[in-house]
Amino acid sequence: MQTVICAQPRQMELHDVPEPACASGEALLRIRRIGICGTDIHAFGGNQPYFEYPRVLGHELSGDIVSVGDGVDSELIGHSAYVIPYLHCGECRACLHGKTNCCQNLQVIGVHRDGGMADYLSVPVDHLVTSKRLTPEQLALVECLAIGAHAIRRSDIQPGELAVIVGAGPIGMGILQIAKARGARTLVVDTNRDRLAFCRDTFGADDVLHAIDDDLEACIARHNHGALADIVFDATGNPAAMNRGFDLAGHGARYVLVSIVKADITFSDPDFHKKELTLLGSRNATREDFETVTRLLESGDLQPTAMITHRGPLAELPTLMPQWCDPASGVIKAMVVCDGNSA
Repeated sequence: MQTVICAQPRQMELHDVPEPACASGEALLRIRRIGICGTDIHAFGGNQPYFEYPRVLGHELSGDIVSVGDGVDSELIGHSAYVIPYLHCGECRACLHGKTNCCQNLQVIGVHRDGGMADYLSVPVDHLVTSKRLTPEQLALVECLAIGAHAIRRSDIQPGELAVIVGAGPIGMGILQIAKARGARTLVVDTNRDRLAFCRDTFGADDVLHAIDDDLEACIARHNHGALADIVFDATGNPAAMNRGFDLAGHGARYVLVSIVKADITFSDPDFHKKELTLLGSRNATREDFETVTRLLESGDLQPTAMITHRGPLAELPTLMPQWCDPASGVIKAMVVCDGNSA
């Protein structure tokens, strides 16, 4: 089968390798779609924490189950599925408290172990979720949206609260859509005017703000009865923006850091205490978040395929990846198509 290996930063190679076998408790997935996410882009660029080379990237995955190992129901063969790529130990304190997303021994497919940029991938069957209603592209976007769903759940967002989402990439767009589904008011902040317009016109953000040209605090206050944001979400992957986000949060607000960067994040301790802010990290997602996204997709409350601006085949990925990582390309979400179809 074909697979694409990230041999070192900014170098991807197409290889022919043996098809994987199914161990006990696993199912073999014929990959149909691979979403390209920030983790893949950072790994390709050499800026991803928890990462070693060479590695097969890819964890936003959908496909068809073509065979199963011992102990797995053979009736699953032929079903379409998405992958929950966070392989947790089930034994550490975090897992025992239901926080499988931050397992002490976490292995993420495509980060800590080889991922799905390949024709086939063998996956523990309890990390596959089948669906008869969602398309391959919808299935491949569930993981991206689950990141947003987890951040929303961490924030305990309430109807009518003002959420400021900093970063208009796919994760920020997912947070935007799920916040709206929860009844929140939404402002999106970014430096890219095209993406801001997309968030407003396609996903219905209540307002969009340019991070450089607009007076962010004044604009937020106009939308929130003179107060700053009730909740701020950072989805930028930019340390300066993450530091700046503290200034956008109002008294008694919550600040959720969805981004992860190789940097220290700093803030003013007097301002932090004056506001009695709640600072939250949001890592990955749990099965509950995946189920939330699946329900919203099946009900039509989420329309994430509008984010997909670029598509290409697996064999061309070594050439396409540098292009897709170039901001000038205008990529919002790129999707690898593994079966010759586009939807």
